[in-house]
Amino acid sequence: MAAEAEEGLAARLLTEQVKRSSAELVSGDGVCWVSVLSCLLLACAYVGSLYVWRSELPRDHPAVIKRRFTSVLIVSGLSPLFVWAWREFTGVRTGPSLLTLMGIRFEGLIPAVVLPLLLTMVLFLGPLMQLAMDCPWTFIDGIRVALDPCFWMLCVSDMRWLRNQVVAPLTEELVFRACMLPMLVPCASPATAIFTCPLFFGVAHFHHVIELLRFRQGTLLGIFLSAVFQFSYTAVFGAYTAFIFIRTGVCGPGQ
Repeated sequence: MAAEAEEGLAARLLTEQVKRSSAELVSGDGVCWVSVLSCLLLACAYVGSLYVWRSELPRDHPAVIKRRFTSVLIVSGLSPLFVWAWREFTGVRTGPSLLTLMGIRFEGLIPAVVLPLLLTMVLFLGPLMQLAMDCPWTFIDGIRVALDPCFWMLCVSDMRWLRNQVVAPLTEELVFRACMLPMLVPCASPATAIFTCPLFFGVAHFHHVIELLRFRQGTLLGIFLSAVFQFSYTAVFGAYTAFIFIRTGVCGPGQ
């Protein structure tokens, strides 16, 4: 993976390799402020899109999920414009195309997806083994279910499954990794960007407090502690996925 790492985002957008255009628009320190504010604006747009729809229904109601799908997909589709506007405003010139800079490319895709996926499975080996031991199915039964089209049709028809397994992971990777990291790396070292980017991702999950307080799903202290815990593990996992993105230069399902 070392050879592949040389072609990763760090090799494409390291601070010393970033060139400024002849018509420099923003000073060196200003680039950092513009990058941080751009990431903050993008995070606010992503979370804010969830609340543009007025509804008295809970977040797990299919009608609420469908509406939020619409708004989140629109924001995610427009998110590359934030990176483009940041690059034009700051005058930072980068070698790769905009999509390549965001980790959307086919070159080196297979190892960049498979190797991080295997690494993630190793990290979660304990829970996976526990789940396998508690599962009443045999291994053959699990294979049969996984190959059963009816099982996948049932999953696709479940709005909560689509939200948790498809829409949320893909849009979050696009917005909080593919768009934010290219804006943060030029004003800081890759290591700093790895630990800064997940903060936006973790703080964005605090919006769940609004839902829990609104429907009184627990005590105030319990809701606060739950939000802090969620912020902690999303920030840690976000740093892990940011590291993989920096190393491989690919924002893919393996993360």
